[in-house]
Amino acid sequence: MASVLGFVADIMGRWTGTDGQHLATNFRPFLKFLGRRDLTDALKMASLAKRHGIVPMLGDADEEALADACRDRLVPARDAAITLLALPTGMRACDIIGLKTGDIDWRTSTLTIVQRKTGNPLTAPLLPAVAEALAEYILAERPDTEYDNVFVSTKAPHRPYRDHAAIYSATERTFRAAGVAGAGTLLLRHNAASRMLRSGAAPPVISAVLGHADPDTTNGYMEVDAGRMRACVLPLPKGAIA
Repeated sequence: MASVLGFVADIMGRWTGTDGQHLATNFRPFLKFLGRRDLTDALKMASLAKRHGIVPMLGDADEEALADACRDRLVPARDAAITLLALPTGMRACDIIGLKTGDIDWRTSTLTIVQRKTGNPLTAPLLPAVAEALAEYILAERPDTEYDNVFVSTKAPHRPYRDHAAIYSATERTFRAAGVAGAGTLLLRHNAASRMLRSGAAPPVISAVLGHADPDTTNGYMEVDAGRMRACVLPLPKGAIA
């Protein structure tokens, strides 16, 4: 036990900025491989905390630049559709990967999914720009395949994406074409939540849209909303200021 705690303390001390949970996630399989349950239990006792960095929020000009890049087809319709799906709704990469053609209702301009992380159902409006990009991709760019996933690999045998890397790359190309710093559905997800919060949406509504397993997760988005944070400040009692 002392050896594990000592190793963890040494790493955390030498690797400035190391996320404790990230260290535990990578160290735990090695200890399990050794068959040392006692060392695995010792790692739990280290109480390694997860580092919560502040994810930046897009400005109005950045959002407009992304929308313009998608609308003007500065990127393929596939990349535009993926980015535009995540921009207003904050859809997770795993839900974009799992999106099926049957999930889209073209008549009502909605899409309905069961969010993979929580199992919660979600019906979201299909905005005109998103519908246009999706239709163009499906009709003109999407390869013929036996799979009913909306997004499939461009190389044969045209299977559904296996991990988040392809989704990140699609957003990265869109961000680059728009001249906007950043990329990824995490940023777009955080941005969508912050926008909803600023527009006055109640935290439970935001939590339902984003599919949070823990409703308190929504509170983390208040860190970029200066107005809401100021509203949480309690007034000083009389006589506290000299």
